[in-house]
Amino acid sequence: MTGRVLVVEDDAALRELLAEGLPRRGFEVTACAGLADALAALEQADPDVVVTDLNLGGPGGLELCGRLASSRPDLPVVVITAFGSLETAVAALRAGAYDFVAKPFDLDALRLTLERAVRHRALREEVRRLRLESRTAQPFEELLGRSPPMLRVYDLLERAGPSASTVLVTGESGTGKELAARALHQRSARAAGPFVAVNCAALPEALLESELFGHVRGAFTDARAARPGLFVQADGGTLFLDEIGELPAPLQAKLLRALQERRVRPVGADQEVAFDVRLIAATNRDLETAVEERRFREDLFYRINVIRLDLPPLRERGSDVLLLAHRLLERFAAARQAPITGFSPQAAALLLAWPWPGNVRELENCVEQAVALARWSQIGADDLPAALRQHRPSHVLVTAEDASQLLPMAEVERRYILRVLEAAGGNKSRAAQILGFDRTTLYRKLERLGQGGEG
Repeated sequence: MTGRVLVVEDDAALRELLAEGLPRRGFEVTACAGLADALAALEQADPDVVVTDLNLGGPGGLELCGRLASSRPDLPVVVITAFGSLETAVAALRAGAYDFVAKPFDLDALRLTLERAVRHRALREEVRRLRLESRTAQPFEELLGRSPPMLRVYDLLERAGPSASTVLVTGESGTGKELAARALHQRSARAAGPFVAVNCAALPEALLESELFGHVRGAFTDARAARPGLFVQADGGTLFLDEIGELPAPLQAKLLRALQERRVRPVGADQEVAFDVRLIAATNRDLETAVEERRFREDLFYRINVIRLDLPPLRERGSDVLLLAHRLLERFAAARQAPITGFSPQAAALLLAWPWPGNVRELENCVEQAVALARWSQIGADDLPAALRQHRPSHVLVTAEDASQLLPMAEVERRYILRVLEAAGGNKSRAAQILGFDRTTLYRKLERLGQGGEG
């Protein structure tokens, strides 16, 4: 069933046409002849959309629009009339109508209008619900979300948090890997100790070695005083190594030894220093592929991959997009002291349709821009970046009727494998998982496709 429709029409023939024609097009219909009957029906039922004639016997459709706009602003009203002029359309919309249909109308065209109205109401209700939900407490306040992928993340965080085991957090850039690491730290026996984080991709090799292991005075130019490394600074707590896949090969060997011996040798020192930390590593790289291509040490990979936590990309989290958007909106609106309360259904639909290649970080930038540009109390579609407004989701359709235009199965497989690999950001392990292959099978297929050397 597409939705529930309340039809208000004083013309018996037209009322009967709608009452019989709309159910054949997927709607559940309640029909009445005038304003009083419509108001009584609304007390007994909860339709998704109201269809009313503009000219009823007695009080007209404009009055019904006005009453519903004040008492039921969530309920869209579609007005039909024989007077298809701009003036009547404007009057209906000003009275609170969702849309306007002129007689004579085609039932299939009306069906499309009603389907849009039903989706509009559902999306508006979802926006309202998520706005309220974004204000309620969650077990992981920063990692906001209620989607099944995030519920699985929460479950693993709760179980892995108290453990002393090393955790490898994987996921695309912007998915919240450091937030997950902090959540693990807060749920561990080391929560009272320090949480120390370093991005392995942000520092050159020589400086990163000194940062991790420390140095003694005079170890290199400008080393005017001894400095303990991050392993020692994190003693009794958690050390978070972000983007560990970018670690240079010489440092991979030194890190492996440090993890095995639980001791580090500062740069330029003769003596080693003991440490007691829990290590959490993170990467947006496909480390299994890096191991097989000898770009990452296999023994180090198994040392850090004791517990695996995979963070889902935002495009796989459904309505979490709106939940996060509302939380970000509240933050940016409060900082600017802007009286912005939410997103219009049109803006919410655009947020849900966008694939978010930059994940939560991209969403944060998008909402900040929208708050800065908004002119009204709600974020509208025009306040969002042009890329979102112009985006059209891609669909794969088999539409050719001419057999000569159809493709061999090998070509279909080739295109699909490459499309999945592209969607997985070049991550061959994830692509293999989506395709239902093991990695060896995927590599063999890619070799045949001439793609074996990529990613």
